[in-house]
Amino acid sequence: MKSINNDKDKLMKKDTINSLFETLEDSFDVEQPNTGHEIRFLGKLKQLNNPVAISEPKKTISYWKPLLAVAASILICFSIFTVMQQQDSELMDLASVSPELSQTQSFFTAAIEQELTLLEAERSPETEQMIYTAMREINTLEEEYESLKIDLTESGNDQRVIYAMISNFQNRINVLETVLEHIEEVKKFKNNQNENTTTI
Repeated sequence: MKSINNDKDKLMKKDTINSLFETLEDSFDVEQPNTGHEIRFLGKLKQLNNPVAISEPKKTISYWKPLLAVAASILICFSIFTVMQQQDSELMDLASVSPELSQTQSFFTAAIEQELTLLEAERSPETEQMIYTAMREINTLEEEYESLKIDLTESGNDQRVIYAMISNFQNRINVLETVLEHIEEVKKFKNNQNENTTTI
């Protein structure tokens, strides 16, 4: 009995669907769409999903700008270096005044180098502080000499500047000789102490 009722229900549903389609048959749009319809439809869908379509400008990476900056930096450094070298080469010293003063400068330079070699040979924990102090004085005198070279160049062989330059060389030798004498005194004192200790 139940199965008969089920079959009836199915038939009635089928009839209802069929009659519905028959009723709506004339209202269905079965014509083919125009050419390009699919493209237009997809375009409209895209606009619905992304209502504000902004075309971002393409980012172009320019490699020449950093290279140009590096090249400019190198050029500036080279220019500064060249100018400084020209200034150094144009500065006058004793050797550029006369042949006699050139010999004087060579003598002083050789004497200072010899004293520096002797001083370096005496370097030890006991003498370190004395050598450090002496080298600071030498550096100060060397800086003064560079200033005197500028003065000599600007003054045009002023005798006072020449005497100051000679005095600068002598002061450097005096500093080195004095510290070497002090080192000798320290060594003698240390030796005397050692001898007294051994005799006792």
